[in-house]
Amino acid sequence: MTTIAFWFRRDLRLKDNHGLWQALKSGKSVIPVFIFDRHILDLLEDQDDRRVSFIYDTLSALDAELRAMGSGLLVAYGHPETIWQQWIQKYNISDVHTNHDYEPYALQRDESLRKILASQDCKLHTYKDQVIFERDEIVKDDGKPYTVFTPYKNKWLKAFEEKMTKSYPSESLGMHFHKMAYPAMPILQSMGFVHAEDMIPPRVISKTVIASYDQTRDYPAVQGTSRLSVHLRFGTLSVRQAVATGLKLNGTWLNELIWREFYMMILWHFPHVAGASFKPQYDMIPWENNPEYFKAWCDGLTGYPIVDAGMRELKQTGFMHNRVRMVTASFLTKHLLCDWRLGEAWFARHLLDFDVSANNGGWQWAAGSGCDAAPYFRVFSPQAQQDKFDAKGEYIRKWVPEWGTSKYVKPIVDHATARIKAIETYKKALRSE
Repeated sequence: MTTIAFWFRRDLRLKDNHGLWQALKSGKSVIPVFIFDRHILDLLEDQDDRRVSFIYDTLSALDAELRAMGSGLLVAYGHPETIWQQWIQKYNISDVHTNHDYEPYALQRDESLRKILASQDCKLHTYKDQVIFERDEIVKDDGKPYTVFTPYKNKWLKAFEEKMTKSYPSESLGMHFHKMAYPAMPILQSMGFVHAEDMIPPRVISKTVIASYDQTRDYPAVQGTSRLSVHLRFGTLSVRQAVATGLKLNGTWLNELIWREFYMMILWHFPHVAGASFKPQYDMIPWENNPEYFKAWCDGLTGYPIVDAGMRELKQTGFMHNRVRMVTASFLTKHLLCDWRLGEAWFARHLLDFDVSANNGGWQWAAGSGCDAAPYFRVFSPQAQQDKFDAKGEYIRKWVPEWGTSKYVKPIVDHATARIKAIETYKKALRSE
């Protein structure tokens, strides 16, 4: 008997999962699978990477849920191209269903796998799941992609209103999961990782937080953001459920979900942004990349309290408040004249919610090199940001307990001097282009 497989990737849930719904509604016997991809894992620098632990724990829960239905989750560690060739033969798989992934590596992997599967008479079917609109679905009237957010958002909202997105009740079709003796998951240590402390915020849509989001989102000492970005990143929460909540409760929160799709669209249409500036002239900036300054920034020892608080929060928890992300990114690129790619890589290493498009979009926005970015002459004053958004110093004291004592480091640069230098450096580089 032939079977079909559903490949979990950035959609680690049984509920409202488009690709899983498509596989299950076919009526064929579906084997749920996940691959710990060595092409990705071998690049990770930390054995206790919290994201790997989160994925592992989520898969363990999925496996338990599936075993309660008489099925299970087939999990492997290795290179997808090798594993799929083995699975197709062993389980007589005729079709593989999965959801789209838009990142550069994922696109290459899926194109390669499509050919490998076809050579064994197996078809790869992919579906839109992690976004409401993808690729060319929201473009200008002339078919060109948007590069400014507001008109994109307006077109997005109009399209959504016209094409109300439905959910996919995959959770109601559990009878079609394949029943067999599923092997136990490989242990983390066998993949070179150790279990990290769980720092993942709960997968709970707080209606109270979202309802007041526009009033509280800029204050890092307050629980004023949803903390759901990690769940959207790994698909433990359906984006359709999130958007429905935003539409009902808070347009500002909904805007953030649309920004997420905007940056995904930018990466799709302008793949060069993954390694270069969206605006090529910004690659002419002569970054100083002072290693001592960069290390001080990474360690939260710049002498600027709100910057240091954010950097320490990131390193200790894998999270950083969005307002503080903007301040720390501006500080690295403008005050310290360090290449935005250095900061992007540091965030990529430590952020629980790391997503190529959003991380890249945020960094290029701060550096001025991205689409619809802050102008190069806009240099955040860390003190002004602190006075405005953490006036009582509650956030800073939590992460920089020595602040206000003789033990706290002196500023590594002078704000006024660094600001003038940054503006002049940018202006000269952009003028000479």
